[in-house]
Amino acid sequence: MPKSRFHCPAKLAVGAIVNLPENAAHHATKVLRMQVDDVLTVFNGDGADYRAHILRINKNEVAIKIMDAQTVVCESPLHVTLAQAISSGERMEFTLQKAVELGVAQIQPIAAERSVVKLTGERAAKRREHWQNVVISACEQSGRAFIPEVAPNLNLADWLSRPNEFAMKLLLSPNADQTLHQLPKPQGKICLLIGCEGGLSEQEQQNALLCGFVPVRLGARVLRTETAAMAALAAMQTLWGDF
Repeated sequence: MPKSRFHCPAKLAVGAIVNLPENAAHHATKVLRMQVDDVLTVFNGDGADYRAHILRINKNEVAIKIMDAQTVVCESPLHVTLAQAISSGERMEFTLQKAVELGVAQIQPIAAERSVVKLTGERAAKRREHWQNVVISACEQSGRAFIPEVAPNLNLADWLSRPNEFAMKLLLSPNADQTLHQLPKPQGKICLLIGCEGGLSEQEQQNALLCGFVPVRLGARVLRTETAAMAALAAMQTLWGDF
């Protein structure tokens, strides 16, 4: 497949002619200097990569024609939902980007007591859209053809009260007795809950434990929130996944 790979949220099929999204069109023609007949790859999240060539370039559009399709086999055997307490600015974006590269299946932003960023209403919706775009960009780079969903942010207590299908629920805690390698391989979906910059409060941790979360630590050192998700996911992929 060509190195030029773009997300194209359209119905894709062999022989179809579609327009690249505005950002992708700009990047293809203005940054990469692609021309008519150049070959690129597009994906829409259905699990396949579509090889296409540029049919025409106009001022406001880049039309491509789909040449063939190929199923992408790069998803992790682990189905992990990352429940990440909202952190500030670039920390959250870094966490989402690296989580996608490491194979996370879904992301649930959590409003925790100590979260510096407080999001409601239109601001929350805009931030979620921005985070979803960060995830899409990470998929473009990492070769993933399924796009993890960024769910609407929820208060931790409200999220914990919702029914779920997780076979294993993990809470990262520097004070935990167990480490990941002491746990059995999960036989179903996994949830990984991580606090924000100041960590989860004692009450929040107790609520999580009452809902079946198992506290685990990653070594003897305290990790930053943006490091914790990356380290935990990499460790799980090494123990149980495809590393």
